[in-house]
Amino acid sequence: MTNMTPVSLKEALDKLTFLPDRSPLSTPEDKEDAFARISAYRDGAVFIGHYAGNSEWERHSKGDEVVMVLEGETTLFLLEEGEERPHGMSGGELLVVPRGVWHRFESPKGVKVMTVTPQPTDHSVDRPE
Repeated sequence: MTNMTPVSLKEALDKLTFLPDRSPLSTPEDKEDAFARISAYRDGAVFIGHYAGNSEWERHSKGDEVVMVLEGETTLFLLEEGEERPHGMSGGELLVVPRGVWHRFESPKGVKVMTVTPQPTDHSVDRPE
């Protein structure tokens, strides 16, 4: 049975440590305190993060991913038909990344983000072909 207790986003975000220099080469240990899994959801989970910098490429083969910017701003790049398409996002905005679409984040000024992410997740440091 799923936990039926409400989650406080404020309390969960307050527990995170800001990661000021995320990069595609950041290790899981580098990111450990800046990200948290706050709830199970279907075949994945709800995650939050607080960082500045850039992510590696990722995609989700089992379903769409919901990305919501809680505070700050980011550019979410989707790789569509061989082109990187930027989507600028700021606090209060969300975007649904379709299943199987490679995507990455650029957040030079910092962002607090929440995602509903299906698993598994494929990762790539280099731009996928």
